[in-house]
Amino acid sequence: MCTETTKLKAFLFPWLAYGHISPFLELAKKLADKGFLVDLCSSPINLSFIRTRIPETYCSSIHLVELQLPDLPELPPHYHTTNGLPPHLHSTLQKALKMAKPNLFNILNTRKPNLLIHDVKQLWAAGVASSLNIPSARFFTSCAAMCSYFSHLFVKPNVEFPFQALRLHTYELSSAHKVVKEHREDDDPEVRAPEEFTGMMLIGTSREMEGKYIDYMSEIIKFKVLPIGTLVQDPMASVDGNMEIMEWLGKKDKFSTILVSFGSGYSLTKQELEEVAFGLELSHVNFIWVVRFPKGENLSLEEALPQGFFERVGDRGMVMGGWAPQAKILTHSSIGGFMSHCGWSSISESIDYGIPIIAMPMDLDQPMNAKLLVEIGVALEVVRDDNGALHRENITRVVKDVICGKSRENLRCNVRNLGEKLRFKNVEDIDAAVMELTQLCHDENKSKNC
Repeated sequence: MCTETTKLKAFLFPWLAYGHISPFLELAKKLADKGFLVDLCSSPINLSFIRTRIPETYCSSIHLVELQLPDLPELPPHYHTTNGLPPHLHSTLQKALKMAKPNLFNILNTRKPNLLIHDVKQLWAAGVASSLNIPSARFFTSCAAMCSYFSHLFVKPNVEFPFQALRLHTYELSSAHKVVKEHREDDDPEVRAPEEFTGMMLIGTSREMEGKYIDYMSEIIKFKVLPIGTLVQDPMASVDGNMEIMEWLGKKDKFSTILVSFGSGYSLTKQELEEVAFGLELSHVNFIWVVRFPKGENLSLEEALPQGFFERVGDRGMVMGGWAPQAKILTHSSIGGFMSHCGWSSISESIDYGIPIIAMPMDLDQPMNAKLLVEIGVALEVVRDDNGALHRENITRVVKDVICGKSRENLRCNVRNLGEKLRFKNVEDIDAAVMELTQLCHDENKSKNC
């Protein structure tokens, strides 16, 4: 796509969450494969995570760039990430990142990229790039269904959303309306309503999965939306396969085990932990459960989970704290389901590896993601009660249905077929997007020379 003497330089700027960084890293690899030189910018603590996930073959084409955030008393450097961040500090982290705008200006002025690709959570970054005559595109790291839903709430607040499959429960609606209200009340001139957006937006999905939502989003927002395919890491690129996990999985029957993980940015409440624990216990299904606690909360797994839980489940369950090689686990032959919070990166992996999803959305985009998965036939959702509370009986029922119930074969067939279609379509999507981005860079260079 680019010759050695004319390589274009792209500067990628994700939000400070692993669920956003991962697709940005996969996009960086795709751009590097097409001849781009790529800078990937984040906070130092996030770069330590990213550094271990860049294969050696990309060391000369993907460069990591540190962005220093200001020192705030309530937000020391180890909190410059959403991983393990206490929920009440999320807005403070967004504020701190925006306060780093002068640092980003200096970095862009020094690195002189041909293009900035920034997270939709950092719309202000486009203004920084524009002041340096650098073209930009935003990258939406979740699904088109969710983006079209929130855009609809902004633009047509009194009109019913046209797609029934994404109808939210009452407790989810209140959260969605709160997000819209906060955005409308933001007096920052760089935070605009969706109908005022211009330019180009990349989105990590495919028409194969979300054609009608991509079309509806484009109709509402009225700017170019480029699906770039689902961005999934190579499971063999994981830095640590954890032999103990692999040996344990090797003793389980095919499709007999579920992976339980709710992402790096969310910690279950005490009540949720208890309901999930009992739900898994009562299902009599094998499981690997990755449990995460907020930073500073030094609980042991024995303290956090119901008394006697480990003795009762025995070798049927493996519970671990912190991090696990999710991609490698999902590709193991014994895995038959993935209980997930429905973050888009996790969903994309599960579909690519042909694993049905037990949808247990927590917040933000996840309820829409879950309903999309149910609509396309690759997931069953654990429905909460009217107050948003989980119940062990519902968890047990869905787990058993996915692993050994009537829905099992249909779910497996659907997700396997979709994964195969997406792998083919993803190649076409990224090729088309790279052509558009290359043209954007060349158009800006022409205007500079006029």
